[in-house]
Amino acid sequence: MSSRPARRPRHLWALWAALLALFSPLLLTPSSAPAATATATTATATAQADPVPGMFNPRQTWLRNSTAGLFLHWGMYTQPEHYDCDSWQKAVNDSGWNPDYWVKETQKIHGSYIVLATFHSRLGYARPWPSKIPGSCSTKRDILGELIKAAKAKGIKVILYMTDDPQWHDVMGPESFDSAAYSAYKGKDVDLTTRPGFGEFSYDNFFEVMHNYPDLKGFWIDNDNEYWEQHHLYEQIREQRPDMLLSNNNEDTPIMDTVSNEQKTGMTPDYDMPAAYWTSMPRLTESCYKVPSSGAWWYDGQDRPVDTALNIRRYVANAGTSYKSLMDLQAQVDGTFPPQQQAFTDYLSKYLDPIRESLHGVAGGGYLYGGLRPGAWNDGAYGYTTVGKEDPTRQYIHVTTRPTGTDSGTLRVRDNGTKVKRISDLRTGERIAFDQHDGTVTLKGITTWDPYDTVFKVETERHRQGLYPSDTVRATATSSKEGHPAANLTDGDLTRYWDSNAQVPVSVTLDLGGVKKARFLAVNQTEWSPTYNRESFGRKEDSARIKDYKVFVSDDGEHWGDPVKTGVMESARSTRYIDLDTTARYIRLEVDSTWSAATVVPFYHQLRIDEIAVGHTYPVSHGRG
Repeated sequence: MSSRPARRPRHLWALWAALLALFSPLLLTPSSAPAATATATTATATAQADPVPGMFNPRQTWLRNSTAGLFLHWGMYTQPEHYDCDSWQKAVNDSGWNPDYWVKETQKIHGSYIVLATFHSRLGYARPWPSKIPGSCSTKRDILGELIKAAKAKGIKVILYMTDDPQWHDVMGPESFDSAAYSAYKGKDVDLTTRPGFGEFSYDNFFEVMHNYPDLKGFWIDNDNEYWEQHHLYEQIREQRPDMLLSNNNEDTPIMDTVSNEQKTGMTPDYDMPAAYWTSMPRLTESCYKVPSSGAWWYDGQDRPVDTALNIRRYVANAGTSYKSLMDLQAQVDGTFPPQQQAFTDYLSKYLDPIRESLHGVAGGGYLYGGLRPGAWNDGAYGYTTVGKEDPTRQYIHVTTRPTGTDSGTLRVRDNGTKVKRISDLRTGERIAFDQHDGTVTLKGITTWDPYDTVFKVETERHRQGLYPSDTVRATATSSKEGHPAANLTDGDLTRYWDSNAQVPVSVTLDLGGVKKARFLAVNQTEWSPTYNRESFGRKEDSARIKDYKVFVSDDGEHWGDPVKTGVMESARSTRYIDLDTTARYIRLEVDSTWSAATVVPFYHQLRIDEIAVGHTYPVSHGRG
């Protein structure tokens, strides 16, 4: 995890190119071609999955429908440390370790899965299962098997963490590896302290585990090992266990089902971790983070404090952007959490129950699924929106930072073409008065605010209103990258994007087919970059979004005149709006600059836009409290 040194440079910045590989799911069978040349088949989407059929593999369905998971770093070097396998196992047994505790804690956080990180570079490379492969600690007690069985009984999945990194083999002094024993087992000399040697050892363990535990649901992999890549490990897992998920930490590898974004900090507000993410829907994505405010990913002997407000809001932020919250809590040797972490899970369980429907079975609003726009609202208010996957008329506004000032009882949210019918406080059921016009829903007379997340249930019409159908608008551009033409801007498919081919300034022209009213442009930029300049794991990142822009209009496509609108588009996630109130046949959006600094080459002038919609009217509605 974050204690490792800077990671190897990431080379897969073409995120959507990676998605193309993912979206031709690899469902291999024993009769398929060899793993390295396996053929792809198309999966069928289920009713609760992403809105574009065939865009994901069915093995991902349960995780796509999840909200949270429990991340457990727990091994030989959990305090107090043990330096041999027998003494650690005795301590675990004598302490009364029971897998049911972890299952119950997962239920408290409304989680669907557990990731067990025991075969971890900083925890002694312990394997919590009886192994026939010598080389590092292996327990006689089948801890992994007991956990899988207990979790399955409650409908919870188990994923096993696997490390690629041998460099911490003697971090505590004693040697964690037995290269001689492994060499005798293999019939050749293998040095487990080297990357190739450890790669071979861990490679063998992948196969042992996936063959012995048919109910294990996947591997959570921290980086890559060259040996695995050279020997087509992932392709073989796909062939032998097509039901297993593969998750990768902090890089986007096409064959992986899940990309996990680790411990983002430095955001404003501090809980808005999605502002630092660089993976966009419909890629299956996860946010892994430590619940305690300080310390390591594992129990270090201290009862670390927990910031309740920060963690609840992180949970909501991830649900509001279709990310899974993989929450790291530090189990002690007996498996239980220190008192402050235990108090947090106890509280969270009770806190989430009344608002469960707004966080489960929903997708992030303002993105691929439509819905009210999240982010910064009026008077310092901030929050997220969620949309029911099966019923998009069921939406929710999550106010994680309430408005302040003289009008602190009012909330104004951009409607994103959604016509509102009724609004109520989800916890109390109290009706909320509202007015909707000019693209904004205004909630009025709010007197009760939750300290962490005030949730409003919003009942809406099923379809967005006031937008010209995408097939009636034609888009062209002054520059386009091969394979990502301007036509993608108005094809009605948010999973295909236009790429400016690193050309900025650049302009896009929209042809409405005749002189028509144009009230606004709704711009969905590809969410493949963070919203601000930052450095993560030694990698410079920045926002690739529109900054300075101008809008021109014309009736004939030849005479344009002065711009009807100029402005600076904020670097923020979700749909951005340009209000116009004009009539024209042609609308030209000229992008004069983007937010990324020239020094951050992977993002500089790398403009990508999924869709631009043209609005002709705003929904109008009213509701009494």
